[in-house]
Amino acid sequence: MLFNSIDFAIFLPIVFFLYWFVINKNLKAQNILLIVASYIFYGWWDWRFLSLLICSSFVDYIVGIGLSKTDKKQTRKLLLLTSIFVNLGLLGFFKYYNFFLETFVEAFSFFGHSINPHGLNIVLPIGISFYTFQTLSYSIDVYKRKFEPTKDIFAFFAFVSFFPQLVAGPIERAKNLLPQFYKKRVFEYDKAIDGMRQILWGLFKKIVIADNCAIYVNDIFENYFSCSGSTLLLGAILFSFQIYGDFSGYSDIAIGASRLFGFRLKRNFAYPFFSRDMSEFWRKWHISLFSWFRDFIFVPLGGRFSKPWIRVRNIFIVFILSGLWHGAAWTFIIWGILNAICIVPDILRNKRRQGTKIVAEGRLLPKPKELFQMLTTFLIFSFTLVIFRSESIYDSIQYIRRIFSISLFSLPEVFPKNVIVLIALFILAEWLQRDKQHALQFDDVALPIIVRWGLYYGIIWTVFYFGGHQQKFIYFQF
Repeated sequence: MLFNSIDFAIFLPIVFFLYWFVINKNLKAQNILLIVASYIFYGWWDWRFLSLLICSSFVDYIVGIGLSKTDKKQTRKLLLLTSIFVNLGLLGFFKYYNFFLETFVEAFSFFGHSINPHGLNIVLPIGISFYTFQTLSYSIDVYKRKFEPTKDIFAFFAFVSFFPQLVAGPIERAKNLLPQFYKKRVFEYDKAIDGMRQILWGLFKKIVIADNCAIYVNDIFENYFSCSGSTLLLGAILFSFQIYGDFSGYSDIAIGASRLFGFRLKRNFAYPFFSRDMSEFWRKWHISLFSWFRDFIFVPLGGRFSKPWIRVRNIFIVFILSGLWHGAAWTFIIWGILNAICIVPDILRNKRRQGTKIVAEGRLLPKPKELFQMLTTFLIFSFTLVIFRSESIYDSIQYIRRIFSISLFSLPEVFPKNVIVLIALFILAEWLQRDKQHALQFDDVALPIIVRWGLYYGIIWTVFYFGGHQQKFIYFQF
């Protein structure tokens, strides 16, 4: 079920009504309702893949119970390995089987051997990369004794399948989200209203920004060989706004919808386009994924207190794994390597923890140096996304090569004025609200009611007026 669909617009109020007005006095019933609603939400796409979600939930629930009953080192390791094997085994089969098979065949062909194995017509279940990491982190934290395992099966299954963030995150940790299923939830009007604002802003990002950018991005990337350098540069820039509006828009809707039910999800984007270097950018983009890699990969391998060359090695490991997480293709791996290369200079200069404050804090405009840094960081990210978006490494090389031709100094063949104006207004709104959780957060601002409602209705009108080209969320396929 898509957030930007009529189905969800009907589904959400029904679940909200049952949750708060029918079974609001029974915590277990509320958790069961959320499980049922989540399975309907997920099964709306293809009910057969519910078996994977239930299997992953059941295995990690049993592993947690098993870990709570033993102190034997070997038994605990065996239980953890069971969780890792099942979760990564399912993810690996559905997402990477054909990729590794093709790579294996190409390697043999390079050495003059020819083999003809049979690939499988495998459909990638939506959300598997997200809920696999979420449930796996529970087992790892329980194994490390950082979190007490739960015996409440309904709370655990609701935690794994919680529908607002099930398909595309944020990737929640058990220590943050699971305890919220133990406690009685009380409806808080102010938080619910702010959640509605965040949902509205997320829909604006997705429908107005991302979906309209997608029209031009798809055309430019599919026909890059006949486009001028200026058009290709515009295509790369528009794709940056598309993927940001698409993914952060999903996160905003997920976080806002969760607040309607009394839950608090972690922030997943913190205005990354206002970053002054790539290190700062990756602390603000897809925060839940990179904090997962930090805690379960980077820190166990030595963290930031190890020798410089070890930190560099670990950064490459993290970003290569991040590339693989995004997709089973060499383009994603190369994309990860390039981002690691961009961060290495900051590691060697011990700059990674600098620049954590909000840019131009307390000022309306950035300094010229800050503006230059933000534009440079944005362009670097946009160029790496060319590889991310291209069908093959060859296509990405040709795309970038054609950008740096004499035609870069010509006018683009495509110039979507309406979309560019909307992007400019979007960036302005986020810039003015960069110290808030989202652009429509007005908790500490006394705006006149006519201004607030005029703004809301203006955004709603814009969503309906520019929302004629519905697109699936990009991260559904990861």
